[in-house]
Amino acid sequence: MAAQKHIRFDWAIKRLLRQKANFDVLEGFLSELLKFDVKIQEILESEGNKDTENDKFNRVDLLAKDENDDLILIEVQNEKEHDYFHRMNYAQAKLITEHIDSGDDYAQVKRVFSINIVYFELGQGKDYVYIGKTDFKGLHDNELLQLSETQKKLYSAKTVSDLYANYYIIKTNNFDDVAKDTLDEWIYFLKNSEIKDEFRAKGLQSAKEKLRIDNLEGIEKEKYDNFIKEQRIRTNEIESAVYDGIKKLEQELRPQLEEERRQKEEERRQKEEALAKEKAKSIKLALKMLKLGDSIEEIMQETGLSRSEIERLNE
Repeated sequence: MAAQKHIRFDWAIKRLLRQKANFDVLEGFLSELLKFDVKIQEILESEGNKDTENDKFNRVDLLAKDENDDLILIEVQNEKEHDYFHRMNYAQAKLITEHIDSGDDYAQVKRVFSINIVYFELGQGKDYVYIGKTDFKGLHDNELLQLSETQKKLYSAKTVSDLYANYYIIKTNNFDDVAKDTLDEWIYFLKNSEIKDEFRAKGLQSAKEKLRIDNLEGIEKEKYDNFIKEQRIRTNEIESAVYDGIKKLEQELRPQLEEERRQKEEERRQKEEALAKEKAKSIKLALKMLKLGDSIEEIMQETGLSRSEIERLNE
């Protein structure tokens, strides 16, 4: 396997993409995903946004504000979390309350784009990009609730869902590595840390140069190498734990499985014995009927034996 040329995205958003000089990379990714041109105004501070010694762990997030004052939260999660959906809900709710003052009216509530890049199986679904929005439908006529014309002008929105948080989930492991459009090119990079020469998605050409591993020097290169090492160790630890867990479960279940196998074998043997006894009984009755001169048809009806079986008895 060829050595990777580009920095992993979770490292990049923690270290590099918060720098104004690299906003074009992040803007490109967001524009391809959200399907409108995104201009980042600033990177905001958040709990997971801080530069700490916990970089080796598996949660990374970046909080940005675009030129429309919308909040964009990007979270990268490497390890499985069963309550991840709940965390998504909590994170966007927390952002809204943190970015409104007590004296502000509700129109000042920020719109949140919650972008979640996960490297584990989240929920059940074969797609690799999922979008969640809030809509209201009529209970009786299934009609979609719309904004009034006044509301559209006041809030610069087209639909009710435009006023609520939008969720995006990218399940990288579901991606088949075939880039069919420019968003797929980004997802290919998210999964493989590789940018192909033919890729033309917004931001990727800039990322191809700015996120090269050989651009790192000194302490930054050392930190990245340690990060990769920690991730490999962590992955090996998880794989080992899963393997050990499976082996332990197999050992615990082996007596039960052996007993179930023994019971099935005994049931099969008993069934075969019962069938053999029933067959012998039918043959005995058929022989008796043959001696009495009964017809083959009568014997077949009485014993359940086939014509060929009875004819062989009569030879």
